Amino acid sequence: KNEQGSFELFSSSRTASIYIDDNDDWLVNKAAMLLQSDIEKVTGKKLEIIYNLSSQPKNTIIIGTIDGSSIIKKLIAEKKIDVSSIKGKWEAFQLQTLAKPFKGIENVLVIVGNDKRGTAYGVFELSKQIGVSPWYWWADVPVKKKNEAFVKNGVYKYNSPSVKYRGIFINDEAPAFSGWTKEKFGGVNHLVYEKIFELLLRLKANYLWPAMWGNAFNDDDTLNPILADKWGIVIGTSHHEPM
Repeated sequence: KNEQGSFELFSSSRTASIYIDDNDDWLVNKAAMLLQSDIEKVTGKKLEIIYNLSSQPKNTIIIGTIDGSSIIKKLIAEKKIDVSSIKGKWEAFQLQTLAKPFKGIENVLVIVGNDKRGTAYGVFELSKQIGVSPWYWWADVPVKKKNEAFVKNGVYKYNSPSVKYRGIFINDEAPAFSGWTKEKFGGVNHLVYEKIFELLLRLKANYLWPAMWGNAFNDDDTLNPILADKWGIVIGTSHHEPM
């Protein structure tokens, strides 16, 4: 609800913009695009993704890593945000509301991660809070429509996970999973793996034992290891045996 000092994410009168630094990590850009899509699912409105603040948007969601975003660096240098509790910490992140950080900009919501996964986790935490389940695609969890959403004024900090690597292996591969992937994606390829990578990040996971039943992750599709790295997903050597 709209309390004093809250950040207006979207309402009938206004929607925020999403700002990212063009030079930040690929995953930051991808997470911003997915947030844009998530908010559109909830509101029917498509927020604009911007790469500079010269247009002086009134309400802006700033997304970035500590070391990769020039605006984040500027906010830290000017002591407008304090990232000392997350800096240098594996996958740590924080969300923070801020009034009048720069001339012409009224309010910002800063989503900052120590690293690219931390930043993505922060973005998907916001998505979850507005009503987009991590399982919206895999389990068809419906998205509830809303006309407005606000972020309560404050700083929300998320420390490093207590377990460093958290993930899944694909069980009961054939014929259920393998048959489905062949029908929907043409096989166990990067198209289905990207859906799995996204789910893992939305669940704040980072590790995958890929399909092994007649499959070889690196050989079957040369984009598999490239995209796993871009999404920040660590790939195990095999399946349940090493576990």
